[in-house]
Amino acid sequence: MSAPVRFPRFFITSPGPCPYLPGKTERKVFTELNGNHADELNEALGRIGFRRSQNVAYRPSCLDCKACVSVRVRTDEFRPNATQRRILRRNADLVVSECRPWSTTEQYDLLRHYLSSRHPDGGMANMDDMDYADMVEHSPVRSHVIEYRTPTRFGRPGELVGACLTDQQSDGVSMIYSFYNPDIEGRTGLGNFIIMDHIMRARAAGLPYVYLGYWVNGAARMQYKTRYRPLERRGPDGWEYFDPDAEAQAL
Repeated sequence: MSAPVRFPRFFITSPGPCPYLPGKTERKVFTELNGNHADELNEALGRIGFRRSQNVAYRPSCLDCKACVSVRVRTDEFRPNATQRRILRRNADLVVSECRPWSTTEQYDLLRHYLSSRHPDGGMANMDDMDYADMVEHSPVRSHVIEYRTPTRFGRPGELVGACLTDQQSDGVSMIYSFYNPDIEGRTGLGNFIIMDHIMRARAAGLPYVYLGYWVNGAARMQYKTRYRPLERRGPDGWEYFDPDAEAQAL
């Protein structure tokens, strides 16, 4: 006899300051991901706009704001623009490896450099090595770390310049968190390259989507997600194409 299916229990956080929009408060609904059906639950929740963090799936549930919108790229229709093609050419020599979800000192050092350079006041600024290990290793679903290195020299692996914790789903990949070295001369656009590499890898595998998490209308640091089109968002009636430029003009 098969084990009975356990339906998830959902919880709501207390309201707190919004990290993206000044003067707003945020509230989240979440559930724990565990057991034999964690992958299936995570995928099902992802399709209705949830996002994974370690062993929790969550989505915003704010009373007075709907600015946070789940977005995904259609991999088969994505065509890089001129700027993106230059970024691809500039970083085409990078060695890309799919690694098991196991934290390393090299990854953590790169993360610390990235956070201090790009997000010194962000919510992850005080993350220590154990926090990073928890983020990478405590995954109840199919995950891996994609590493980006400079070319091998004299038989030794090149420098780690980028990484992304990525979830594998049946309809695509979900980019949980990416980070990179923003200060390497001649390597501008690494963050963009990592996203485009995920799009191309998913397309080569026959997967239709790359999930980018939340786009926040009005938050400048989330606008980079609108560079990858065609883009779909999760609305009340399901996933739909949308024009981020038109949304921004409506503010």
